Amino acid sequence: MKPLDYVNSHYHPKESDLICLFRVEPNRISIKEAAATIALESSIGTWSELTTEKDYMKNLAAKVFSIKGNWVKIAYPSALFEKGNAPNILSSIAGNIFGMKAIKNLRLEDIKIPKEIINSFYGPKYGIKGIRKLMKIKNRPLLGTIIKPKLGLKTKDHAKVAYDAWLGGCDIVKDDENLASQNFNVFEERLARTLEKAHQAEEETGEKKAYLVNVTAETKEMMKRAQLAEELGGKYVMADVVTSGFAAVQSLREADFKLAIHAHRAMHAAFTRNKKHGISMMVLADIVRLIGVDQLHIGTVVGKLEGTLDEVEELEEEIEKKKVKETKHRLAQDWGKIKPVLAVSSGGLHPGHVPYLIKHLGKDLVIQAGGGCHGHPKGTLKGATALRQAIDATMENISLKEYSKNHQELKVALDYWK
Repeated sequence: MKPLDYVNSHYHPKESDLICLFRVEPNRISIKEAAATIALESSIGTWSELTTEKDYMKNLAAKVFSIKGNWVKIAYPSALFEKGNAPNILSSIAGNIFGMKAIKNLRLEDIKIPKEIINSFYGPKYGIKGIRKLMKIKNRPLLGTIIKPKLGLKTKDHAKVAYDAWLGGCDIVKDDENLASQNFNVFEERLARTLEKAHQAEEETGEKKAYLVNVTAETKEMMKRAQLAEELGGKYVMADVVTSGFAAVQSLREADFKLAIHAHRAMHAAFTRNKKHGISMMVLADIVRLIGVDQLHIGTVVGKLEGTLDEVEELEEEIEKKKVKETKHRLAQDWGKIKPVLAVSSGGLHPGHVPYLIKHLGKDLVIQAGGGCHGHPKGTLKGATALRQAIDATMENISLKEYSKNHQELKVALDYWK
């Protein structure tokens, strides 16, 4: 096939096609030629015409069916992909194409996954309803914190910080992305001691408490750590989904532990932040929902991390809704049997941000504050209390200023962080 044979503006995608939305900047060629080059390289073609090509292969060719300015849609026959294999899908639609000289800049904005591929994956074990049932929280956002400092605390002090946060009103406490099993805080001891504090906090508060231990490691070791977390009565594990690799996290899900999986997106911005080149966070969210995590960081808008309100809202819709409507920068998606992923808003938050988050992102949300909890002038327990008070006030439709008149912990937090 010649390059322009991969372009067909009259093609109507089949229900079984996987569709990609790209933003394309050609390098000294036309947008049509650039789009054709992407389609051939990511399906059955290469830079030269081949003597080994067979006529029966033509039905497997990707098809460029829409070019509007720099926005290009390409349909891929589902037969190109191995079912249930997330790495294979990404190697095809997001492989060599980003390094081609014909392309100045290329960004994969979104993918639409057909039913037959969706049905080959497990998806989340719990989803939003399952998480609420697990934690016995019916109608408010979950409150979480991250142990801070993220590195350096000895195990005893780590467990104490977690305990104070749970007593103050946090539902979940998690490790940060770079805490593994360092000599100052070895995994097995940390898990055991912190779960002891979780169980103690449950008895004292009458609420469910969860410790999200970071099991990120080589895949076999990750499985061992998850197994230990389950044996010791844990409810969750956390994995750095990008640095662990999609295959490793898929293996963790398909091992079918009783544990919920919390996905930290550490390193994602290396390829999602540049609006001209790379892969969007939307695509990452699609893949992790497919492979089966239960919670995923989506950003905050108001915190320390990059991300506009529109981007964060659309990202939450992508992971939490059963059906997603098409927009300029997003494709429609019907998730079928795949359960929703609970959105996590984390990064530079404090109690004063809570009303904004609930207004724009709703109650199906984990509001997660690290420095905004442990940085409270009166310590972790009071910091967690202030965050919980902010949630309670917002759910009762009372302003934080008014609520803080009779809630000293919240008042101190609002005065401190202005």
